[in-house]
Amino acid sequence: MREEWKTIFLVDDNASNLLVGRNSLSTVYNVYTCISGALMFRVLEKIRPDLILLDIEMPEMDGYEVMQRLKDNMDTASIPVVFLTAHNSEETKTKGLSLGAIDYITKPFSDSFLLERIGTHLESPRSGMRSH
Repeated sequence: MREEWKTIFLVDDNASNLLVGRNSLSTVYNVYTCISGALMFRVLEKIRPDLILLDIEMPEMDGYEVMQRLKDNMDTASIPVVFLTAHNSEETKTKGLSLGAIDYITKPFSDSFLLERIGTHLESPRSGMRSH
């Protein structure tokens, strides 16, 4: 892990999506993969990411519930969240953004597009990023 690199959590219940995402991002960012929202909250007790990539469709706790819990907690409310999901309807995009997501990226995605969107948000003052 490189101290100077930004940290990203990738939360998805599909192991192959986690592998593809990690491979796409790990040359530029410190990437932590979480197979569920519950696991992500356990990791959050020790590590604060600079950005969270969050799937919507997950068992037990979907991405909307994860997002709501993040925003309801003063310690995690400022962490920027980008929904990364196969859901592409106007309704799901609007719901994700209304819950506080800073972006919405649909799968499948290209590595270059994903890296560009993340880079834009990590450099943006509106993303709520804090210095390390």
